[in-house]
Amino acid sequence: MTQAYSSLALAEPLKRAVADMGYENMTPIQAEAIPVVLTGKDVMGAAQTGTGKTAAFSLPLLQRLMKHENASASPARHPVRALVLLPTRELADQVAQQIALYAKYTKLRSTVVFGGMDMKPQTLELKKGVEVLVATPGRLLDHIEAKNAVLNQVEYVVLDEADRMLDIGFLPDLQRILSYLPQQRTTLLFSATFSPEIKRLAGSYLQKPVVIEVARPNETASTVEQRFFSVSGDDKRRAIHKVLKERNIRQAFIFVNSKLGCARLARALERDGLKTAALHGDKSQDERLKALEAFKAGEVDLLVCTDVAARGLDIKDVPAVFNHDVPFNAEDYVHRIGRTGRAGASGLAVTLAASSDARLVAEIEKLIKKKIELEPLQLEDERPRGRFNDGRRAWGEGDAGGRGAHAPERRPARSSGSSAGGGSSYHRAAVSRDPFFERPYEPSAAPEAAPSWEAAPRSGPVRPGLSPNIKPRRKVAALFRAPLPETLEH
Repeated sequence: MTQAYSSLALAEPLKRAVADMGYENMTPIQAEAIPVVLTGKDVMGAAQTGTGKTAAFSLPLLQRLMKHENASASPARHPVRALVLLPTRELADQVAQQIALYAKYTKLRSTVVFGGMDMKPQTLELKKGVEVLVATPGRLLDHIEAKNAVLNQVEYVVLDEADRMLDIGFLPDLQRILSYLPQQRTTLLFSATFSPEIKRLAGSYLQKPVVIEVARPNETASTVEQRFFSVSGDDKRRAIHKVLKERNIRQAFIFVNSKLGCARLARALERDGLKTAALHGDKSQDERLKALEAFKAGEVDLLVCTDVAARGLDIKDVPAVFNHDVPFNAEDYVHRIGRTGRAGASGLAVTLAASSDARLVAEIEKLIKKKIELEPLQLEDERPRGRFNDGRRAWGEGDAGGRGAHAPERRPARSSGSSAGGGSSYHRAAVSRDPFFERPYEPSAAPEAAPSWEAAPRSGPVRPGLSPNIKPRRKVAALFRAPLPETLEH
């Protein structure tokens, strides 16, 4: 049974902000977590990606901070009361925007700090005083060391996407940050998946937490249609075109495993006539934010990205997600497909698996506890136009009838059988041979002529002890006669 936001004991400014955003009924994680957080207890919450974890901790946190609300301009009257830690810059920026919307009718201040940007504007905001600070661990430590952020009055700490922070090695940074905080505080830990490491972290820093598990850990959203297609690596781009055309999909995320593969695929799709942007760790923060804003505004059709965008990004009404590469970590699959089918909407998740991805697919099957059927995908002969690099130092070129006239031959596929030595081998493409080089050796009928250096005798005198094949040094007339050596008289 759904519960309405109007049933919550929230302050009037917060209720107005929620109504302005069009929210009426709470999601399951919100219905269970908000009342518990309002009582001031520690919470360890697990829910599927896209079920509204941000509102589950933001609204009760702001409600409990309303007692500190004041209109004073003095920074001393606005110390940091709540700290929200997130693993990526994009997620930190998104959560900060959500909190600002919830608090827009209050006098509570909030800001966000993350790496990849100049510290000076962030320092100015911190010096003005903020009650809610959203941050990534690395940049927050920079501000703590620079004495820009004082955390001795923090009452609430939120660790969002905690499993991802541990995956990318933020545990030492988290331990340092938590050591700066008061012992008496409320700690909230939210994540889409729970692992033994997360439970150990909760045991160290949470005090008798209330465990809220709305969905089975690592479960995928029921509103997302999951399809797995068996496609060779060279045909994955054609498969994306086919699904986009058949399903009439206007926007989609496309996930790859490497930054180099992300850039190459984005360029290839752009040459195919699709509005495409790339999002990966080698992009500057400004480029990443611009790519996200363009995708949200509908100026970009496809956002090709690495797993930097797989956690928590909330872009409404994205109809599909493509896994161009099967993720190395099975848990990342849950987060990737969570970019579609958010807040109860339907979505499509397409995974393109080559024969070499069988082990990774089996790990996903084990994690989500569902049988995965690899479906064949019939591709048309037409190939996308434009030259593209297949990642193996070979360039291909497509046209309406197949490969271009000047394109190199496609590399032969690896043979399924094994060679005599037990290893796999490649079938070599047939190469045209010149019959001249196939004929056996035939000696010439005429006697061989002597070499030119032996046939023509050298003219002129030959110095004794010198080879006749060495040309003597040319004599040059001297301007001055060299003096004769003086003889010694005895």
